[in-house]
Order: sequence, then C-alpha cells, then structure tokens
Amino acid sequence: MQLRTYYPTVVLSDIHLGTLHSKTEEVSNFLKSINCDTLILNGDIIDGWHLQKGGLNKWKAKHTQFFKIIMKMMENFNTEVIYVRGNHDDFLDNLAPITLCNIQIVKDYIYVSHGKRYYVTHGDVFDTVTTKMKWLAKLGDVGYSCLLWLNKIYNAPRMRQGKPYYSLSQSIKNKVKSAVSYISDFEKELVALARIKHCDGIICGHIHHPANTYYEEIHYLNSGDWVETLSALVEDEEGHWSVRYYEGALINENQNEIDEEINIAS
Repeated sequence: MQLRTYYPTVVLSDIHLGTLHSKTEEVSNFLKSINCDTLILNGDIIDGWHLQKGGLNKWKAKHTQFFKIIMKMMENFNTEVIYVRGNHDDFLDNLAPITLCNIQIVKDYIYVSHGKRYYVTHGDVFDTVTTKMKWLAKLGDVGYSCLLWLNKIYNAPRMRQGKPYYSLSQSIKNKVKSAVSYISDFEKELVALARIKHCDGIICGHIHHPANTYYEEIHYLNSGDWVETLSALVEDEEGHWSVRYYEGALINENQNEIDEEINIAS
C-alpha cells in the first residue's frame, strides 16, 4: 500500500480540465500520493472557455475522476476544499461565494497559518487583457495552444525513451523578453495587492510560472500549473512553503542541459 505524504495545506491551480493539454492523470496521481487538511484549488481548474467551444464531448472520464479523488479525500481525511474562481472558470461567478459541506467556492480568500495572513487570488484580476478585452485574450489562447502542441510533439519520443516530461513551451517563454517582463510586472502587482490587503503574502496562479520568493517583506507564492510545469504549492507543519514538482517532470535546474539538446536560439 502506497504511503501518502501529509501536508497541512496544498495549492493547485491551472489544471484546465476539458482541454487536450491538461495533465489530468498526473495531477490525479499526485493527489493519490498525499493527504492534507486544506486543498486550495486556485482557479482555472475547469477550462470553461474550451468547453464552450466543443461542448461536453471534450469532458472525459479522467476529468470526472479528478473530482472523485477529491471527494475521497474529503471523505477519508476530512479535507476542506477552497475553490477560488479563475478567468477560465469564471462561470463560477454565478455561484460564489457559496459553501457546500466541506467545499467553499469563492472569488478570493484569506488564508491564515502560523500567525501569517496570505491573500489567495487566481491573479487574473490584474491582467487587463483578460478582464477588459476577453476576445483578445482568447486569441492569445490560440497561440498558447500552439506552444502546448510543441510540448506534446517534443515529449512523445522522450517518453518512449524513458526520459521525464519537459516543458518546451516554458523554455521558449523564458527566452522571450516580453514574457519575462510580463511575469515580473505581474508579481510586483500581486505583491502590491498583498500590502493593500494587509497580508504577509500572496498565493496565486494564472501565469503558469511557479514561484516561492520574497519581495522585501511580502511572501510571493505561485502554484504553477498542470499543463506545462506540473507543480503545486505545499505547506509543512512548521508553516514553511515549497514548490513541489510531479516526479515525472523536469525542473528548471535541468533547463540549460535540455536547451542545448534541442538547440533553441536565444
């Protein structure tokens, strides 16, 4: 019997259930390997944008299985689930805020642990393209989908060779100055929001870029995603946070080696 790793709190975001690129089996396997008191689903868990395009035929049994695993966690470990809406699952605006048994559906959330307050938000509130010009955001989503197809093509032979998953799209984005600048600006805006909320830190997602860092006194945490990086935020019993990557994924330390292998132009 597999032993589960215990964390008081786990944060997942940007799973994008309903899309071809969602690593649903991987995130389900991750959940099967842990138990936690609090599970924060920080937006874009369900990709309503893609489901609107193709209807329910894009919703697979593995997507339903993901929620069945969470329900088992609630039953077996009394896990409390906080579902924060994102921009791709903004259909939840019609429900939030609502509490059903151990599940809360909210637009944002204040998480308190070990005397520290963290403001939990998906992060799209500061993405003016997403909030003010949704049609343009969806156009950009098409280009992003093309990058994810590159991931699939590149990783297929790697998997056959027994090599771990590697996010080619992340590597490309990390070399584009405008993308790097956007990430930096995003982080600074979210840190400013934490200060306004009188919080010690911010927990977000949205940009598919996991992080655990400080901007002066503000703790900035980003859970990453389960489309590119296959990452989650976990908190230990002393209140220390870390980014945990799925065992079958490469992390950033290996990026230079892979970049040389595929000869990406800088």
